[in-house]
Amino acid sequence: GCPTEWDGLSCWPALPLGQSRAVACPEILSVFKKSKGLIQRNCTEWGWSPPSPPYHSACQLETLSSSNDTEAKARHFVTMKVLYTCGYSTSLAALLLAIGIFCCFRKLHCTRNSIHIHFFTSFILRGTAVFIKDRILFSDESIDHCTMSTVTCKAAIAFFQYSVLANFYWLLVEGLYLQTLLLLTFTCDRSYTWGYVLMGWGVPMVTVGVWVLTRLQYDNHGCWDDYSSVYWWVIKAPILLAIFVNFLIFLNVTRMLAQKIRCPDLSRTHKQQYMRLTKSTLLLIPLFGVHYVVFALFPEHVGVDARLYFELVLGSYQGFLVALLYCFLNGEVQAEIRRNWGTWQRSMESNVFNLATQDFTA
Repeated sequence: GCPTEWDGLSCWPALPLGQSRAVACPEILSVFKKSKGLIQRNCTEWGWSPPSPPYHSACQLETLSSSNDTEAKARHFVTMKVLYTCGYSTSLAALLLAIGIFCCFRKLHCTRNSIHIHFFTSFILRGTAVFIKDRILFSDESIDHCTMSTVTCKAAIAFFQYSVLANFYWLLVEGLYLQTLLLLTFTCDRSYTWGYVLMGWGVPMVTVGVWVLTRLQYDNHGCWDDYSSVYWWVIKAPILLAIFVNFLIFLNVTRMLAQKIRCPDLSRTHKQQYMRLTKSTLLLIPLFGVHYVVFALFPEHVGVDARLYFELVLGSYQGFLVALLYCFLNGEVQAEIRRNWGTWQRSMESNVFNLATQDFTA
């Protein structure tokens, strides 16, 4: 028969003599030309037959072999990688600074900010996982992705899936906490905190553990980075569940805020608090990941262009946006920073005055 072969674009698994196999246009080509063409190869006595029809015909790629076209495609991917690398780097720096602010100032220590810290940490893990995955899987262009099946690359993919799941479930925790605040009228029992921690970190850990055991038992080939496997639903189903629940929470929180603000018996102080929450509600769409619903229910090959730009480029700056809105633009945080800055300035002025007095008396 014919051995497993990687032709630089597609993986052709081993076949007995006389059989044939057809594959769809690789995603890397479909990005540029929307096509559902099939390429077929036969296993003959002399080995694999040439692709029929050739890639440039089946995938409707004009002048595939021209250097200008190839260079344009290469620049497209290089540009995209530079953009999402800058995005994740910016997000990581902003998130680390935001966590440092929440931890350093004692007056900012509360359940709400504790949840924000966990939420920021999930974004940090996600950005770190992207860099690790790129480093291990795509650092060497000569790597045969058809036969690459190392423990390192599988661990990188498992860590990436865990970070993505944790990010979605901490989004869910943020939504549940805000809804709890509204139901309990701005008082929230600290006993819920451990439940939130178990949900945000525990559920993803159990899910990824089940997925790893399933892949080891039933589908242990490659680097586990294929999304066509039926076992991908072990990861995708919990993500869809978190998105759906967050969407319902978003609608319910919006309804509750609208009712409370229109209430004539509401005091001015409480109305101002609810107005601040209403402004926060405008941020719930990026916060709760409602926009993921647009892509979540469609097959992986649909909207490849939009997926790439949204997930890699726009998604990479989401951590920076969250840190900006929930820390740097937070009035409570700004007031605490100004207070401590004023205290530090007065302390410095006092020290300078004491030194000058000592010099004068000396």
